[in-house]
Amino acid sequence: SQHKSLPVFAAAVGLCSVPVPPSGLNMCMSGSATSCEECLLIHPSCAWCAQEDFGRGRSLTSRCDFSQNLLKRGCDEHFIEYPTSSINVLQNIPLSSKGSGSTQYDVVQIMPQKISLSLRPGDQTWFSLQVRQVEDYPVDLYYLMDLSLSMKDDLDTIRNLGTKLAHEMGKLTSNFRLGFGSFVDKNMSPFSYMAPKYQENPCNGYKLFPNCVPSFGFRHILSLTDKVDRFNEEVQKQMVSRNRDAPEGGFDAILQAAVCKEKIGWRKEALHLLVFATDDVPHLALDGRLGGLVHPHDGQCHLNDNNEYSASTKMDYPSLALLGEKLAENNIFLNFAVTKRLYVIYKNFTALIPGTTVEILDQDSKNVIQLIIAAYNNIRSKVELSVWDHPEDLSLSFTATCQDGNPLPGLRKCADLKIGDTVSFNVSVEARSCPPRGTDRRFTIKPVGFKDRLEVAVDYECDCGCSRNAQNNSVICSSIGTYNCGTCQCEPGYLGARCECQEGETSNMFLSACRESEGKQICSGRGECSCNQCLCYESEFGKIYGSFCECDDFSCARHKGILCSGHGECHCGECKCHAGYIGDNCNCSTETSGCISDDGQMCSGRGSCVCGRCQCTEPGAFGETCEKCPTCPDACGTKRECIECRLFNSGRLADNETCQRQCKDHIIPVETLKTDEPGAVLCLYKTDDDCVMKFTYSEHASGQSILSALKEPECVRGPDALMVLVAVVGSILLVGLLLLAAWKLVITIHDRREFARFQSARSRARYEMASNPLYKHPISTHFVETDFSMYSKSYNGGLH
Repeated sequence: SQHKSLPVFAAAVGLCSVPVPPSGLNMCMSGSATSCEECLLIHPSCAWCAQEDFGRGRSLTSRCDFSQNLLKRGCDEHFIEYPTSSINVLQNIPLSSKGSGSTQYDVVQIMPQKISLSLRPGDQTWFSLQVRQVEDYPVDLYYLMDLSLSMKDDLDTIRNLGTKLAHEMGKLTSNFRLGFGSFVDKNMSPFSYMAPKYQENPCNGYKLFPNCVPSFGFRHILSLTDKVDRFNEEVQKQMVSRNRDAPEGGFDAILQAAVCKEKIGWRKEALHLLVFATDDVPHLALDGRLGGLVHPHDGQCHLNDNNEYSASTKMDYPSLALLGEKLAENNIFLNFAVTKRLYVIYKNFTALIPGTTVEILDQDSKNVIQLIIAAYNNIRSKVELSVWDHPEDLSLSFTATCQDGNPLPGLRKCADLKIGDTVSFNVSVEARSCPPRGTDRRFTIKPVGFKDRLEVAVDYECDCGCSRNAQNNSVICSSIGTYNCGTCQCEPGYLGARCECQEGETSNMFLSACRESEGKQICSGRGECSCNQCLCYESEFGKIYGSFCECDDFSCARHKGILCSGHGECHCGECKCHAGYIGDNCNCSTETSGCISDDGQMCSGRGSCVCGRCQCTEPGAFGETCEKCPTCPDACGTKRECIECRLFNSGRLADNETCQRQCKDHIIPVETLKTDEPGAVLCLYKTDDDCVMKFTYSEHASGQSILSALKEPECVRGPDALMVLVAVVGSILLVGLLLLAAWKLVITIHDRREFARFQSARSRARYEMASNPLYKHPISTHFVETDFSMYSKSYNGGLH
C-alpha cells in the first residue's frame, strides 16, 4: 500500500516546508537502511520503493533513494513511500479589538488557538501565529508591600493610594480591581527577634519607633476589588513590624500571592499585575537552612483561615525557578518596585524570571503611582512568547515580525508596541527522532502573562503504509522470513535478498559483492562478508554501517571534544545539524537574540552576528553586543540620550521603562568635570535653551560604562537690550563730558599762561605816570609864526 501525506496550507496561518535533496553525497543510498522505516529516518528527502521486483541483483539499500531517482530507475509511483509533514488548523477564532464590555469573557489575543502537526523526522516545518494586545483590557493589581520597620514612611505615603491609583488607571482601562497584602519575614530565629520581650513588640527598646506588631511571613489583607475605598481603609489599619536581618521574606509572599488564586481573587479574563514594593534584598532558596528548614518549598497555597502564610516556619524559601514557573503558570506579571541601590540586583532577577520588570521606588514611595503606570505601560508595550511542555525530540526556532515589518530570526519577543498593535511570529518545528509508537506529544505556545495560548498536537510520520500489509513466512522469502515493503526480513541465521543463504556460507561470488570497488578491502576492512552481504563489526565508539561498512556515526568533526558539538547527528562522516545550528561541526548557532543590543539594533549597528555572537567591525567597538565604543563617531550621541533621560528626564528616551532598559551605564553627576582622565572621551552638546552640557565617557576595567556629567549645563546668558542701550547712551555722555572737560582744561591753562605773561610784563615797567610817554596833558601850547615880538611882549608883560 501507499502512504503519502500532503500538507494542509492555511493562508496567513501556517505553511509547510518542502524537503530539498542535499547536494553532494546521496545520503539515502549510502545509509544503512534495510527497511522502509529506517530509510525515512535518514533524511526527509529520502523515499522507499516497495515494489517487489525493484532492484533485483542490486544491494538492498538501493530501494532507499530520492523519489525522482526511484521513478527514473523504474519504481512505479504507486509503490513509492514518501510521507511529508503537514499542518492542520483546528481552531482559528479572529483576534478581538477590545477587552471590555459584553465580550470580555471571549477576548481573543492569539490566533490560531489550536493546530495539529504531522511531522516527518528531519523535515523542518513552520507555521505562523499572530498576537494582539487588545484595548481596554481588564486589570487586576495586587499591591504586595514590605512592612518591615524601614518602610514606615512608605506606609504613610500609600494610605490614600487606592483612590489616586484608581483615577489614573481609569484612563487606561474601564475595568480595574485592586488588592493588598504585606510581608516581613519568617517569625523564627535567626530571621526575627525571638526573645520573650520581643514576642508582642519586636520594637521594644527601639528608641526611634518603640511600638510595632509581631513579625509575620505573609498576610493577605484585601482580595481584589473594584471598591478602592476598601483599599484605603485597610492600608490605614496597618502597622510596621521589625525583623532581625536585612533580607526580607518577600519571595515567600510572591509565591503565595501567585498560587492562592481563589483567595487573592485573580480573574481569568484579566491582566494580572503584582507590584512588589521593598527596600531590601530577598531571602532565596537554601537560606531557610540557617533556621533548620530543610524541606524545599512545594509551590502550593498555604493560607490559613486568617489569610496568613501558615507554612512560613515549615518550608524553605522558594527558588527563582519555582517562582518563575508559578508566575507564568498563573499568568502574572511581576513588577519589582525597589529603591535605587537595589536596582541592579533586582534587574538581574528579571533576566531569570520571565515576565518581570523593575522600577526605581523613591525612599518614601512618593512616585509609586507613576511607577505602577510605567510598569503597566511597559507590560502592555511588549509581547514575548514562552513554550510549555516542550518535547525533547522537537527543535523549535522563532522569527518575530514586529511593527516595522522586518523579520528578526531567533527572536520571540517584540517591544515598543502600542496597545492594539498586532505582531506575528513564524515558528519552525523539526522532529529529530521518532518516539515510541503510541506516544502523544503536545506543547503549548503562549505570550508571557496572557491567558490565551496556542495548543499544538504533534503526530510523527515514522511508519510506512506498506508495513500494514506485511506477510509472515512468505513464499517470496523462502518461507523463512517476513515480506515487508518489498524486502525480506529473514529469521535469525538466514541471509540474502530472499533469505536463501545461511550465515557462514562464503564463495568468491559472494566476496565480490562485498567490495565497494575493485581493489578495495572486503567490507572496508570493518566487517565480514556473508552470503553477498557485509556484516559490520561492532565498535565501542559507535555504529558501523553501510552496504560495505563504509560509514559510521562517530567519525565526524568535533567541537571541544563533543561530536557535532552536541547539536547534530553524525552520518557517514558528516554532521547533520539540528535546526538552529550550522557548520561542519554544528557549533554555529543561527540564533540572533544574543546579538540584539538594548536599543534593539543588531550588534548596536557596529558589527554582524556570527554564530550567535557579535563580531564587531567598527574600530574601537567591543562588548557582547558591540555596545561599548568610546572612540566611535556616534559614541557621544548615543550616550547623550542616556544623560538626558537619566539626569533630566528629557529627550527621546524620557519614558522611564525605555530609559532604564537602554541606559544601564553608571552615571556620576559632578560639580566640576575632569577631562584629563586616561581613556576618557569628552562629549558636549547644546541643549534646547542654548546651554552647553558636558560629560566624559570611559570604560571601566569591570566592563561597565562610566559617564561623568555636570549636574547642570553651563549657561552663558545673553546681554540685556535695555542695559546695552543705557550703557551706550551713558558711554556717549561720558565721552562728551570728558571731551568738554578736556577742552575747558586746555582753555583755562591757555588763559592762565597769557595772564601770567601780562603780569610779568607789567612788573617790568619802571616809569611814573608823568614820564609815561603815553600820557598827554589836557592843556596844550601852540606857537603861531606872525608877530613873534608882540607875543613876546605880551608874554613878558604878563609875567610881570
